[in-house]
Amino acid sequence: MSRVFAGSLFLLVVSSSLQAGVILSEGFNNVSTLPASGWAVVNNSSPLGTTDWFQGNAGVFPAQAGAATAYIAANFNSAGSGGSTGGNISDWLITPVIPLQYNLQFVFFTRTDTGSTFPDRLELRLSTSGSSTNVGATDTSVGDFTSLLLSVNPTLSLGGYPTAWTQVTASFIGLGVPASGRFAFRYNVPDNVTNANYIGIDTVSITQDAPEPATIGLISLGLIVVAWRRLRHGNQLQS
Repeated sequence: MSRVFAGSLFLLVVSSSLQAGVILSEGFNNVSTLPASGWAVVNNSSPLGTTDWFQGNAGVFPAQAGAATAYIAANFNSAGSGGSTGGNISDWLITPVIPLQYNLQFVFFTRTDTGSTFPDRLELRLSTSGSSTNVGATDTSVGDFTSLLLSVNPTLSLGGYPTAWTQVTASFIGLGVPASGRFAFRYNVPDNVTNANYIGIDTVSITQDAPEPATIGLISLGLIVVAWRRLRHGNQLQS
């Protein structure tokens, strides 16, 4: 009986571990703590500017949630002056390592300044190369982050970036095998003389879907068979 009970307990533990849930939640209350939480920042803008991703400025606009400055921002100064055509911005904000075996939903909020007259653009990219933060070394390179999941204002249209906090959602179909990688925001704007102003990101959430019921059923059936075989083997030894 003890062997059957042990198998049943293991079944409950496995089933519980496969439930859906939030695997990353970030409100950017304190941007300075992000590196300790596994986030990474890489600024490949050309030429390199005087700012990077920084704590939100409540004087431009307040956060989507929490304290007025509780969001992360980037602006046109991510790149320096490139002459008459301006510099090219490629400023990366990379998440901690995320498991990629099962389906994921990535949700965040973003906006630019009200009445902005300089178009902005933001990409969400994915690397399936484990803990890699390789984004290449130039303002046009993407390194391991070759999968473009979505782009906010991809054509750099004036007025094309939301001027009020707007929820953006991307879905990722799981790889089906144990794997990990990172998502990355890329503030990507060419010619910061005529383009680029100021953007904010807030309330990032990554949710993992539960496996299909059939998958859990197969796992459960396998554990039941193992427990039954062990019990039968034990009974044979006793007879």
